[in-house]
Amino acid sequence: MDMESGTAPPPPSNARETVITRLNACVAKSRVGKRFKINERNTTFTTELLAGTATFLTMAYILAVNASILSDSGGTCSVADCIPLCSDPTIPVSNCTNSSNPNLRVITPDESCKFAPVNPGYTACLEKIRKDLIVATVASSLIGCVIMGIFANLPLALAPGMGTNAYFAYTVVGFHGSGSISYQSALAAVFIEGLIFLFISAVGVRTKLAKLVPKPVRISSSAGIGLFLAFIGLQNNQGVGLIGYSSSTLVTLGACPRSSRASLAPVTTLANGTLALLPGGTVSGDILCLHGRMESPTFWLGVLGFIIIAYCLVKDIKGAMIYGIVFVTAVSWFRNTSVTVFPNTPMGDSSYNYFKKVLDVHKIESTAGALSFKSIGKGYFWEALVTFLYVDILDTTGTLYSMARFAGFTDANGDFEGQYFAFMSDASSIVVGSLLGTSPVTAFIESSTGIREGGRTGLTALTVAGYFFLAFFFTPLLASIPAWAVGPPLVLVGVLMMRSVVEIEWNDMKQAIPAFMTLILMPLTYSIAYGLIGGIGTYLVLNLWDWSLGLLSKFGIIKGQTRNIRNSSSELVPPGDESVKPNDI
Repeated sequence: MDMESGTAPPPPSNARETVITRLNACVAKSRVGKRFKINERNTTFTTELLAGTATFLTMAYILAVNASILSDSGGTCSVADCIPLCSDPTIPVSNCTNSSNPNLRVITPDESCKFAPVNPGYTACLEKIRKDLIVATVASSLIGCVIMGIFANLPLALAPGMGTNAYFAYTVVGFHGSGSISYQSALAAVFIEGLIFLFISAVGVRTKLAKLVPKPVRISSSAGIGLFLAFIGLQNNQGVGLIGYSSSTLVTLGACPRSSRASLAPVTTLANGTLALLPGGTVSGDILCLHGRMESPTFWLGVLGFIIIAYCLVKDIKGAMIYGIVFVTAVSWFRNTSVTVFPNTPMGDSSYNYFKKVLDVHKIESTAGALSFKSIGKGYFWEALVTFLYVDILDTTGTLYSMARFAGFTDANGDFEGQYFAFMSDASSIVVGSLLGTSPVTAFIESSTGIREGGRTGLTALTVAGYFFLAFFFTPLLASIPAWAVGPPLVLVGVLMMRSVVEIEWNDMKQAIPAFMTLILMPLTYSIAYGLIGGIGTYLVLNLWDWSLGLLSKFGIIKGQTRNIRNSSSELVPPGDESVKPNDI
């Protein structure tokens, strides 16, 4: 000790060196460190690990949410999976066939078996599909992150995108297969779209195609998708149940307990006054609230999950979505409660027995390789393909440029190192994902969380891939997450996606009207495609007159002062030219 000052002398410099410091120095000097340019990008190995952890925590909700949304399409399940039932559901089929009671008969399954009340056989098939889709989500995300990390060396994570999965499930395939094409054909559309996307990425025309989309539609499309997702998260079957059906206003306040809901069916009145089900009509889910609004116990549990997530987002706590999902799910795992996800039914008992395994490597049985090209000649097939392609060009390209700019990688022209392989990685992942049975894979905006934590290399993406690999072994837990735990994240993802509306020029009606039509049509038509078509169509109509005058003036057909005409190309800016600030991410 220094006798004059009474303080201890500073320790030797080597004594201050911690294990973490030595580890970072060792990795930076190794072949791995040089390969990923750790020193060049002013980062460390442990920083990359922490950044990858932060990114995974903010995007891990996709494992449960994506499988939940896509399984609503019915997957490969069909009428063939439904089982015969007795006209009296309390009597087994075996007793029904041998009964002397003339009022008892065996009901042969038809198309209505897929809708409420859903046939037990079809429900069992949906559970298998959901497990398959969890594994498909894990595998496609892992592969995408590995390609991005190794080849592009960028701190960006990939997974099946929100928005395209909803379009896939509810518009293209339809709820329980009630849409225009089958699940298998939709996968084929995604596969072909992925190959086209891979080609245009390889030849370098991806950014140019993105610039062809009118600016107001491009900006508002992400916000419109956010409204669509929030609308899904508020409904009965896919979310917390706050929104219900109304015969007079279409939608109204719901949140009724299940005992207070009723199904609906499309009927026609015959000449003698008899009501009959319309040909091809199907019974709806339990969407009509008879009484007991705001009394659903699962709704209030979902509200608690919403508050947890919202508070964490306000406080900028990492893993906000996960905390809310875990809380609601954990409470729902207790049996013999009003909010249990394992009711005392044969299906509930089966789900509970699988849940108790905790660890299980589920093998994909139905969704992998399920592609079918039978509908390739139908217009609906190509409508779906073009929409998938448009959304991928717009969303993934914009996200990649925005994240690269946020990380400080872009140059004066908006280009960045690893750009080519970054474009190839998400395009390749789309092809792989379609072969596994999931909707298009995209770069996630949640990658900004890891970038904020200092992630600057592909090691961040590889860390995320490592977490996805661990998720392979926890399928029983992931398959036991209820809809009312998934609803709150969907609503709050919608909040995050609404940020883009501030970029819309609301004072310019030529910009505001197409943007608003895109925003409003997506949730209200339950279709991303219709929103895009409405926005682009409105934009073309509003600008057609000025464009026509401009062409006539250019060729000297009309004389006079040339109008100050805005054409679509002058309004559009490449995604790399957009200003992205840290506070906006």
